[in-house]
Amino acid sequence: MSLHAAVEAVTARIVERSREGRRAYLELIARERDTGVDRPRLSCGNLAHGFAASGEDKPAIREGRAMNIGIVTAYNDMLSAHQPYGGYPDRMKLWAREAGITAQVAGGVPAMCDGVTQGQRGMELSLFSRDTIALSTAVALSHGMFEGAALLGICDKIVPGLLIGALRFGHLPTILVPAGPMPSGLANKEKQRVRQLYAEGKAGRAELLEAESASYHGAGTCTFYGTANSNQMMMEVMGLHMPGAAFVNPGTKLRQELTRAAVRRLGEIGWDGGDYRPLGLCVDEKAIVNAAVGLLATGGSTNHVIHLPAIARAAGIMIDWEDIDRLSAAVPLIARVYPNGAGDVNHFQAAGGMAYVIATLLDGGYLHRDILTVAGDDLGAYAREPLLDGEALAWTDAPAAPLDPAMLRSHADPFLPDGGMRLVRGNLGRGTFKTSAVDRSRWTIEAPVRLFDDQDQVTAAFRAGELDRDVVVVVRFQGPRANGMPELHKLTPPLGVLQDKGHKVALVTDGRMSGASGKVPAAIHLTPEAFAGGPIAKLRDGDIVRLCAERGEILALVDAAEWEAREPAVPPPRQPGTGRELFAFMRAGADTAERGASAMLDAAGL
Repeated sequence: MSLHAAVEAVTARIVERSREGRRAYLELIARERDTGVDRPRLSCGNLAHGFAASGEDKPAIREGRAMNIGIVTAYNDMLSAHQPYGGYPDRMKLWAREAGITAQVAGGVPAMCDGVTQGQRGMELSLFSRDTIALSTAVALSHGMFEGAALLGICDKIVPGLLIGALRFGHLPTILVPAGPMPSGLANKEKQRVRQLYAEGKAGRAELLEAESASYHGAGTCTFYGTANSNQMMMEVMGLHMPGAAFVNPGTKLRQELTRAAVRRLGEIGWDGGDYRPLGLCVDEKAIVNAAVGLLATGGSTNHVIHLPAIARAAGIMIDWEDIDRLSAAVPLIARVYPNGAGDVNHFQAAGGMAYVIATLLDGGYLHRDILTVAGDDLGAYAREPLLDGEALAWTDAPAAPLDPAMLRSHADPFLPDGGMRLVRGNLGRGTFKTSAVDRSRWTIEAPVRLFDDQDQVTAAFRAGELDRDVVVVVRFQGPRANGMPELHKLTPPLGVLQDKGHKVALVTDGRMSGASGKVPAAIHLTPEAFAGGPIAKLRDGDIVRLCAERGEILALVDAAEWEAREPAVPPPRQPGTGRELFAFMRAGADTAERGASAMLDAAGL
C-alpha cells in the first residue's frame, strides 16, 4: 500500500520546516562519532577509573576490543512499573558476556510517579522531571566509556526524558528496554465507578482505597492506556524496542528473552560492524510522524502533544500541533483501550496488540514502513508478535483479524474515521481537545465561565454545590511557567458527576490533563498560558465561552472592544515547599506547551 496522502503531506511539511535543524543535528552526531569522547581517546587515568570496579569484565573493557553497553536505569522500588528493573543490570551483564560484549550501569535517572503525586504538590515537579531525566541521561553517557546504550524506563516523563538525553548522543546505537504492564486487577470501569461515588460522597475513603489497591496491585505499569503505555506504543512504531516488547508482563520467560535479545541486538548494531544503527538516524522525521500516527490511531495520551515536540527537537526536528491536527483528521481510531474502552492493555495485547496495530496501519498506508529500526530493515518486523518456541524466542505474524473487535479494528473498519485529537483555536489561544473518549453530542459546549486558580478551589466549589449548572470550568495559572503544569486528573470525577446530572460541562485550562482523561470535554494545554499574559488571563466570571471540536474553536464570546481593553488577571503568589522552589529556573525559562514546555531545550537553542 502506498503512503496515505495526508501522512505524506505532513511528513513533507515537517521535513521542510526541520531542514536546517536536522542538518545541524546530523553533523553533530557524525562529528561525535568520529572525534567525540570514547574509550580509545581516554587517557590511561580516565580509562582505569572507568573499569576499576568492573570485576570479570575488566580485561575486556580495558582492551576495548568489544562493545561496552551503557545501561541507564530508572529503577526504584516505590514505582510499580520500575521495580522490576532492580535485577536487570546483573542479568544484562551475563547476556552481554554470552554475546562477547560487556555492559555497565552508566547511571540512574529519577522516576517519579504521577499516580502517587496526582493532585498533590509534588505534581508541580512532574513535567520538569522529564528534563531532569534528560540531563541525568546525558551525565550518564558523558563518560565516553560506551559504544551503545540500553535505556531502562517505561512511564510518563521517563521515556521522553531518556530519549531526549540519549538523542544528544545520537551516534550511539540505543535500544529502549521496557518491563511490561502488571497483570489485570480490578476492572478500570469499576475503579472509575468507585471514584465517582467517592466524589459524590456516596463511598468512603476505605472503599476508595480498597478499589485503588485492587486496581494497582503489583509490579508493572498501570494497566490503563495513559501516558506510560502510550510511551510503549510509540517506541514500537518508531522501531526502538525489540518487536512486540511493549506489553509483555514482568517476571515471565518471554519478557526475559526479549530483554536478552535486546542486549544481543545492541552487540550486532554497534559501530564496528556492518549493521551500524545509531539512535540519531533511527529517530528521523518519518519515525516522529509514526509516533504521532500511533498516538492518534490508538487513542493515546494527550501528554504526548507536549512530549513529542520535545523529543523531536532533540533530534533537530520541528513538529507542531497543526501537524498533529492534520494527521488526526486522516488517521482512523482503531483501538479502544480504557479509558476509551472497557478493556485494559492486557486485553489489548491478547486481542492482537501492537503487532496487529502496526500491521493494519501499514496496510492502510498510515505508517512509514521505510524507517531504520533497531531490529530490522523496515517497520514490517514490528507487525509480528513474540512467542516462545520451546525455550527460544521467535516471532510470528500478527493475527489476520483482531481477536476482540470491541477493542481492536482494522484501518478499513475503524471505531472512528479520525484520530480524536483536535487543535482548537480562537481568541483564547491554541489548545488540545481529545474527542475520542467524549460523546459526540458534547463536542460543542457553550456556557458561562467559572474561574479558578487551582484544582482544590474547583473541588471546594463542587462540594458546596456552586457548580450544579451548565458551566465552563476554567483553571488557569497552571502552565509551565506558572507552576510547572501539573496534571488536573483530580477534576475528572467531580466534573463527570455534573455531566451525568445532565449539565453542559467543559474544562478549559492552560494546565495538563491526565493521559487517562475521560468523558468530559476539555480544552487543555492552552497556550499562551495565563502567567505569560495569555488571553485566558482576561476571562471574567460569567463570560460565555464556546468550545467546539467540530469547528476547532475556543472563543470567549465577549465584545471585541471590551476584550481588547481588559487587563490580564494577576497571577497568584508562588508557594515554596516540596522542592518546588528548586525548579524556579525551569519555570522561568520554559517555552510554550506546543514547543514542549522545556527551558532546557530553549536555552540550548534547539
